[in-house]
Amino acid sequence: MNLIEVTNLRKIYRKGAVSIPALRGVSVGIAGGEFISIVGRSGSGKSTLLNLIGGLDTATSGSIAVRGSDLSRMDSGGLAEHRRRTVGMVFQSFNLISHKSALENVALALTFGGVPRGERRARATALLRRVGLGQRLDHTPSELSGGEAQRVALARALANDPEVLLLDEPTGNLDSATAREIIDLIRDLNRDAGLTAIMVTHEQDIAREISTRVIELLDGRVVGSGREEAS
Repeated sequence: MNLIEVTNLRKIYRKGAVSIPALRGVSVGIAGGEFISIVGRSGSGKSTLLNLIGGLDTATSGSIAVRGSDLSRMDSGGLAEHRRRTVGMVFQSFNLISHKSALENVALALTFGGVPRGERRARATALLRRVGLGQRLDHTPSELSGGEAQRVALARALANDPEVLLLDEPTGNLDSATAREIIDLIRDLNRDAGLTAIMVTHEQDIAREISTRVIELLDGRVVGSGREEAS
């Protein structure tokens, strides 16, 4: 049984009287422990698919089952719990709170996860050390490099022990050397911790190098879903 089963998924956005289809009947299964890269040109539906799996948006029709639980049948509370417990999300723009330190950004996610106050600092510190930021705990985002900020975002995404790590262009704002470091860190999390990773990227060469499978979208449809040999 797949960890994630996407079936005939459709998403239509409306702008006034105009309907804009973003996904046109996407079906794909994702097994636990896979590293999936979703590729395709701009407007192909990559981020829409990721946001639907993450419970940030709802489908027009079709279904997404995660461990057999259909997200389309969840109310807002159920989707919030899905985002809190099942998935961790990392975005291109980091989405850190600018006036809070790295430690406070991660601790806030633990607060939402219901971790007792007395445990938050120790757990946030451990998570930041896990991503190589043990010496930058008290620095705010403006005092961090782009790569360091993305490491904080990774630590925050891992705060509540998700099964699935969702990554939307996580290296899009980084130089090539820093991007490689972040990709290697994500791959280590996938391999060592058994996290299922689903990454949207424009970097097809990197995607084919590191992924167990690459899913290609075009105009809201799956046009390729081949297995790759991760190095």
